[in-house]
Parts: sequence; structure tokens; C-alpha cells
Amino acid sequence: MFGYVVANQDELKIKDYKRYRSFYCGLCHVLKKKFGHRGQVTLSYDMVFLAILLNGLYEERLITEERRCGVHPTQKHPMVYNDITDYCADMEVMLAFCKADDNWRDEKDLKSRTFAGALSKYTKDISKRWPRQYQAIRQYIADLTKAEKEQMDDLDTVAGYTGKMLAELMVYKEDEWAAELRKLGFYLGKFIYLLDAREDLEQDLKHKNYNPWIPYMNRKDFDALVENTLTLMMGDCSRAFEMLPIVQDIEILRNIIYSGVWVKYRAFCRKEDAKGDKK
Repeated sequence: MFGYVVANQDELKIKDYKRYRSFYCGLCHVLKKKFGHRGQVTLSYDMVFLAILLNGLYEERLITEERRCGVHPTQKHPMVYNDITDYCADMEVMLAFCKADDNWRDEKDLKSRTFAGALSKYTKDISKRWPRQYQAIRQYIADLTKAEKEQMDDLDTVAGYTGKMLAELMVYKEDEWAAELRKLGFYLGKFIYLLDAREDLEQDLKHKNYNPWIPYMNRKDFDALVENTLTLMMGDCSRAFEMLPIVQDIEILRNIIYSGVWVKYRAFCRKEDAKGDKK
């Protein structure tokens, strides 16, 4: 996806870091097993978060193994996975396919066409297994495409498209926890979109691309507006998260939600401050 939903590894205990990595390796293993090396290319920490979250909520039995891989050929690494990992792998590949397919249709990007073609044989089955999630991704891409063409400047509306999509991906089962999972995903999705747009602002201006922050960038309080908006989104996200009865791996999840999602933003701010100091 976007790569923002990560752990702040500097603040994780050693045991929690090892556990975090075991989920990462487990998802990587399942992607390769189900979809080959092309599936492994789609691996992201965003879906690792979803795997840990859903496992913490449903506490399904995890398979624990130690394996070597291409990245770690000399030493076995622990990994954990189960049916929830399968679900996260499906979502990972389906997102990657839809994004690549859309890039080919809109920009005639040959690399995207090749990648989408390589994944297409898998996504037909995935879309049948998870039609609600597949439709949500397709709708998300259509809505964003329309927003870009119309140069939409309503931050809440355009960010909400990502929020609605991620809300559906968060819901593994339609049960008593679906409402809170949708809230969590909705606000997390809005946060991700707005943060990604802020980081891309300079390049989008340079290349004359659409960015919903452009109409606001000349405000004197622009930096404060960005941070306050992002903080509001994660405040609503964390409230939904705390409503879930999760005990398993709770410290890892809280690390991600309260600290990890801000790691790249803080690094971006430091970089911007350094630019300002040089002027």
C-alpha cells in the first residue's frame, strides 16, 4: 500500500521486535507460497499490521516455523501464519493488481501492464473469495481518478475515498467487531492519504499533478493545519482501536498506532526544516 503503517522499531522491546518480524516473515512466506515471487514483491508492513491486528482480535491458532529464504539464506528465521495471514496476502495482491491495472489504463505504463498481467490469474479467484473488498478497491480507484480529473479540493471527501476502501479491508468477518474495525480503517485510511499527499506536494507542484493540499499551501498556518488534521485522524482511529478487546500483541499494535505511523512524517518534517535552515 503506502508503507506508513509501520512499527517504531527503536521503541519496541526486543521480544516484541522479534514477534513483529515473525509476522512479516510469515506474510512473506504465504505470499510466495500462494502467488510466487511476484506475490512477494507486493509485501508491505501495512498488511503486517492488519495481520497482527486481526490475530489479536480473533486469536486464531498460529503456525510457527523457522525457515531460510532468499533474503536470509544462511540462517533460519521464525515465522507465524494462519488463515488470517492468507486473507492479508489476498488483500496485498489484490491491491497491487488493481493499482497496476489502473496505471496501465490511465498512463499506458508498460511495467504496470506486465505486473498486472502477472497477477491477473490470481486476482480472479481472490475477487470471488472476497467480492466486497474487491468492489471497495475498484470503487476507491474510480473515485480517486474522478477527484483528480475534477481537481477536488475538499480534503475530507477525497481522503475519505481511501478511508472507505481501507475500512472494508479491515473487516475480515461481518460480526460484532465490524463497526469498530471499519472506523479504525476509515480514519487510518484518511491519515495515510493525507500524509502521502503532503509528502508528494513538492513533486506534484513540479510536475503539475493533482494534490488536494495545493489550495491550502499558501496559508501561514499550513504546517499546523497539516499536523492538526493528521492528529485528528489518528485520534479517531485510536479511539476505535481501543474499543477492540485485544490483549495479544497489544504493545506492538499500540506502538504502531501511537508512534510508528508518525515515523516517516517526523523524518519528513526534519528534512523540510533542514531545507529551511539552508535558505
